[in-house]
Amino acid sequence: METGLHYIFAYLSYLLIFIVGLAIATGIFFYFVDVTQTQSTIRRNYPVIGRFRYLFEHLGEFFRQYFFAMDREEMPFNRALRSWVYRAAKGVSTNVAFGSTRLDDRVGSPHFMNSVFAVLEEEKSPSTPILFGPHCPSPYEAPSFFNISGMSYGALSRPAVTALANGAAKAGCWMNTGEGGTSQFHLQSGCDLVVQIGTAKYGVRDEHGKLSEEKLRALAARPNVKMFEIKLSQGAKPGKGGILPADKVTEEIAEIRGIKPGEASISPNRHPEIVDTASLLDMVEHIRRITGKPTGFKLVVGSPEWIAELCQTVVSRGVESAPDFITVDSADGGTGAAPQPLMDYVGLPLRESLPLVVDTLYKYSLKDRIWGNFFRQIDHPCICGAGAGNRRRCCGFRAWFYVRARLCAGLAMP
Repeated sequence: METGLHYIFAYLSYLLIFIVGLAIATGIFFYFVDVTQTQSTIRRNYPVIGRFRYLFEHLGEFFRQYFFAMDREEMPFNRALRSWVYRAAKGVSTNVAFGSTRLDDRVGSPHFMNSVFAVLEEEKSPSTPILFGPHCPSPYEAPSFFNISGMSYGALSRPAVTALANGAAKAGCWMNTGEGGTSQFHLQSGCDLVVQIGTAKYGVRDEHGKLSEEKLRALAARPNVKMFEIKLSQGAKPGKGGILPADKVTEEIAEIRGIKPGEASISPNRHPEIVDTASLLDMVEHIRRITGKPTGFKLVVGSPEWIAELCQTVVSRGVESAPDFITVDSADGGTGAAPQPLMDYVGLPLRESLPLVVDTLYKYSLKDRIWGNFFRQIDHPCICGAGAGNRRRCCGFRAWFYVRARLCAGLAMP
């Protein structure tokens, strides 16, 4: 028995010596690597221990949300909101006690005004459908005010798109496909779809990258494709194009988008055919004539004067030439990856741009002809005068880890 224990302790001693020696050798190796490299000042001045800085920076984002951040101070979604979603998704009670922790002392804090005389359940009236494209051969009566905005297949994985599409069908709202094309996972759910046409015209492009009328007609022939949206700009990066890395361009993605597999795909920062207001309206009319369905465009508002110019051009041409809707995106970023200055400083946020658009439409008596939609996070109060609302970052907190870990800029998909 004593002999066996002796061998065990001897073995453990040798193992400990080996581990310590290996650790020292590894430290010496990384020391010489750090003091001779020229890429990192931290590692050169503080060899070995300087490496822990990058580890702590990486782990800090995950530790903050559990140990250091207060319930209401994180963005875009704080702990209180996340906890509510988790409980609601699991069917657990979402009731809280001892009052709200939400700070409402800032100017512009939203509040829903309650009625003195509450409406009884039997007194509720059904919501009125929203009619888009009254002059189109196939107008669309949208049953829901709140819908799912553009998130492309390829940026999102198959399970994420399938879950969102099935949820939209169950909820009776529409889903925007995003600029990445219309996949079978969008279509097979049966939900109403708004097909977004980006600057690269994924899904409706020919072999030269031009708009394909044949593909447009084939897509419009599908019964659950209800509208088409021309994307001029998006909140994350107004005025900037995009790149789809080659590693993401699989055979399936390439087929859906109409591009070559295994090659990076570049989206220009503007539609080449759209150079001014007149050509924008021409493009809207062109797509509407081919598809027979309501057509509008999405943009981040940059120049207030341009909205007036658009309305003046529509009035001079006739109300039939107007877009069937305008989707106003907020210039503070969304799910898309973009340089920080573009998210922070370029374009107007929704709280300023949406009232501007709606007021201008009213000024030119076009509000009943052009519906104004908005994109924004769900806790934003700025829905004044909007015809419908679209949400992407918060739709069921889709692929939650994707948002929390900020993986959109890499190759991972939720």
